[in-house]
Amino acid sequence: MQADRRDQSRTDGKPPLAGSLEPLQGLVADDLTRVNRIILDKMQSPVALIPQLAGHIVAAGGKRLRPMLTLAAARLCGARGERHYALAACVEFIHTATLLHDDVVDDSHLRRGLETANAVWGNKASVLVGDFLFSRAFQLMVADGSLAVLKLLSDASATIAEGEVHQLMTANDTATDEQAYLEVIEAKTAALFSAACEIGAVVADRPDSEQLALRSFGLNFGNAFQLVDDILDYSAEQLALGKSIGDDFREGKITLPLVLAFARGSEDEKSFWRRCVEDLEQRDGDLEQALALMQRHGALEDSKQRARDYAERARLDLGIFPDNAAKQALLQAIDFCVERLY
Repeated sequence: MQADRRDQSRTDGKPPLAGSLEPLQGLVADDLTRVNRIILDKMQSPVALIPQLAGHIVAAGGKRLRPMLTLAAARLCGARGERHYALAACVEFIHTATLLHDDVVDDSHLRRGLETANAVWGNKASVLVGDFLFSRAFQLMVADGSLAVLKLLSDASATIAEGEVHQLMTANDTATDEQAYLEVIEAKTAALFSAACEIGAVVADRPDSEQLALRSFGLNFGNAFQLVDDILDYSAEQLALGKSIGDDFREGKITLPLVLAFARGSEDEKSFWRRCVEDLEQRDGDLEQALALMQRHGALEDSKQRARDYAERARLDLGIFPDNAAKQALLQAIDFCVERLY
């Protein structure tokens, strides 16, 4: 156990928190350094705007969770050689390209507190550099030389694009049901988690059973991860910590807490949601009203339970693997994901 683990400071009477990303980060730290070198090298171009804009979003890119999953899965499966380094970079390029395109589609101006690339350089440059990063990802796949890898990552890229279009079709639409929402997050988020994990078994030439287990693990982990992100936008705990909430509400974004609250609401409540989400006619106090309706109908708690269910499935997916440092790091990453809710 690590002395600075955040579960040491619990004073609210709840059980200690067991999850942490630190074991995963520590496990792959040296490998991730190599991956970052590949990322920096492959985003270079004689066209100066490309590395400038790509560097802006890569530098603001967060924890590198997806490439870390590739590296940890490769260790879990005993992969040898260096193929997984370039493929982890490929996964990050796909993710970064989708972020660039997402920010344009959503007309976003901030990401993790920093100006988005489209806010700085405009939509056209962001879309084109996103295309460049997708192309770099495919160059890395081809250089790997494996048709299995090429199929895996190209399928994931196509699924992500389908998810983006599906989300566009359901944007600001209160008629969206739970199934449609889950299909969107599985395509937009979980598909890349799944591919990132399965690569580890592919490069290690592991049997189909292990490839399928890691594919399912990534899918379930990715669904839990996105559900938690969507729930946190309506979290009283986040508000108590001084963090901004309600961005999804202000944009009229359709997420599971809203879907459940709308479906369970009265006609008057449905009219409220349509005004706020479909018409984007929002007034002072509407966010507080939205939170109250979600609490009244159990929408937040039921959404949390969906996330816990996916997390439990992810834990079970790892059951076929022997107990080692990589498996423990992945299990703690699952716990960390869900415990962000508390």
